[in-house]
Amino acid sequence: MPKEIANMFNPALKVSQISHCSSMEQYKQMHEKSLKDPEAFWGEIAKQFHFEEKVKGKFLDYNFDTSKGKIFVRWMEGAKTNICYNCLDRHVLAGKGEQIAFYWEGNDPADAEVVTYAQLLKDVCRVANVLKAKGVTKGDCVAIYMPMVKQLVVAMLAVARIGAVHSIVFGGYSADSLADRMLDAQASVLITADAVWRGPKLIALKEIADDALKLCRGKGLEVKMNLVVQHMNNVTAPQPSNGSAANGNPAKKTHFDDKVNWDSSVDLWWHEVVSTSSSECDPEWMDTEDPLFMLYTSGSTGKPKGVLHTIGGYMLYTATTFKYSFDYHPGDVYFCTADIGWITGHSYVTYGPLLNGATSVLFEGVPTYPHTGRFWEIIEKYKVSKFYTAPTAIRTLMKFGDEPVKKYDLSSLAVLGSVGEPINPEAWLWYYRVVGDSNVSIVDTFWQTETGGHVITPLPGATPCKPGSACFPFFGVEVALLDEEGQEIKGEGEGYLVFRRPWPGIMRTVYGNHERFETTYFKKFPGFYCTGDGARRDSDGYIWVTGRIDDMLNVSGHLLSTAQVESALVEHSSVAEAAAVARPHIVKGECLYCFVTLTEGIQFEDKLVGELKTKVRSKIGPFATPDFMQLAPGLPKTRSGKIMRRVLRKIAVGDRDFGDISTLADPSIVEKLFELRPKGASK
Repeated sequence: MPKEIANMFNPALKVSQISHCSSMEQYKQMHEKSLKDPEAFWGEIAKQFHFEEKVKGKFLDYNFDTSKGKIFVRWMEGAKTNICYNCLDRHVLAGKGEQIAFYWEGNDPADAEVVTYAQLLKDVCRVANVLKAKGVTKGDCVAIYMPMVKQLVVAMLAVARIGAVHSIVFGGYSADSLADRMLDAQASVLITADAVWRGPKLIALKEIADDALKLCRGKGLEVKMNLVVQHMNNVTAPQPSNGSAANGNPAKKTHFDDKVNWDSSVDLWWHEVVSTSSSECDPEWMDTEDPLFMLYTSGSTGKPKGVLHTIGGYMLYTATTFKYSFDYHPGDVYFCTADIGWITGHSYVTYGPLLNGATSVLFEGVPTYPHTGRFWEIIEKYKVSKFYTAPTAIRTLMKFGDEPVKKYDLSSLAVLGSVGEPINPEAWLWYYRVVGDSNVSIVDTFWQTETGGHVITPLPGATPCKPGSACFPFFGVEVALLDEEGQEIKGEGEGYLVFRRPWPGIMRTVYGNHERFETTYFKKFPGFYCTGDGARRDSDGYIWVTGRIDDMLNVSGHLLSTAQVESALVEHSSVAEAAAVARPHIVKGECLYCFVTLTEGIQFEDKLVGELKTKVRSKIGPFATPDFMQLAPGLPKTRSGKIMRRVLRKIAVGDRDFGDISTLADPSIVEKLFELRPKGASK
């Protein structure tokens, strides 16, 4: 069992004994080689994959300095490959066709399916042929707007197989958001589904997609095809409160076909055209620097930007980070709870696992439906050994206590991962002790849509962890901390988190706007990729990501990260979640304005407010005492679970000009928060 010494947690012995990287000495040697000789390091890794043609130019060529010309990154110049071939054909040809690729778990526990690598390959080829028949060719963009079903994985791999570019839009965005992304990408083909149950809530995807396509046509985009998966006739509908299929009642299927509007000029049922298509389709051999996908991420201005990733480097990096960050071995069952509509789903539901020939759980539902133990039920059912979820989900499930976890046998777990935002130490410890029974390794991964894969992370068999720290850079990643003037901070210190060189998975541009790419990531500090996040390095060299740099504030000359304040607040037993932002102050320059979500049954009273302010004061210092404390029944979050802090900053100063909030999971929470502003916080 791992030792817990002064907040340092050693890797679980059952992990380190078989780990791909089993000591810090081995990690340091590998990391040093990846920086000193990237061609040898990544070239050796590349040997496990199929390349139709080998590298003809430089293995790595790049410029990070805007003063020296256009920013560019190129890996394995001239080589040709196909990522779909490496995800599927390579394993089938090696005799692993009958291995399970995915256990699919529907929104309701009554719905489940098993998909092998051989089945996946045949389905991918059929859809690829449908796309080709509709005129989709190399370089064309295909938009995908779907629930978490196997057809989503099939669709993205089919697009990649024929050399097209996929743009996946989370199946919950509005029609306007979907249309904006299709118009920017000039996607003339859409793949969607009739509808989906998300918990007990029905999302009419086809209806939303129809509205989006009307908007696209109105702005001159000709849509060739809308390929629709008939999902609702094959899944269990939520039952009335004590009539759920989950408590033993017979499964009841949803009959939805008569509710779907149909435009025969563009709409095609997936099951009708795919079933008659050939199950053989040769892959298109692509240059390693050809585009693979674009994924839109919200910018600070509110206008989404199309982050563009290319094939070869992304393939190497997602495969390698998956293998080492989760210490994947044949026989493991891996479960990532992320939606494929986000980068975590791209890299660690689809590409990373399939490139490693892994067996994974593909989950359509939500963590609290039809009960609060759904994650743990799935882990027990499939004997999951590697589990990856978000701090938001962990904190949500913490609110229900330990009992829903302890009902299930989770002894198969070996590695628990965290993704999406820095995890506060209290959630880390609960995850470790309650979910992992203090006999697992925790990997708190830091990365972005733009990085393609993990860039700072513990390695589960090697790294002694400090709860809340992302620990050390992954192979090929060279971290630096800079002050406001661009001077490097050596040793202990806090500043801008930047990277000195490219790793294979780094984005290559913002689609259609390379100038925005250069301005956003490279102009502030020439020679460095700027993450936009702040971080501190402690005396042991551990990296602690403190959040977006604009979420740092200067109170009376003290630089303070809001993440520190939030961590202090959630230590109080009455607080389930907290968010802190800066608010202008006539004396201090800036002061703290805090939003707190309370655990069930707790009242927001003056006594509690006093306790919370004292908690922050005692944990950080008198200068950090919040000036404002507000009750928050919920926080404004994107559908990927990230808090939209620019909205909170507007609420803090009483400004209703929120900008674009279409990406919020629940836009109504904004007005509720505005109404709950404390009396002394008037503008």
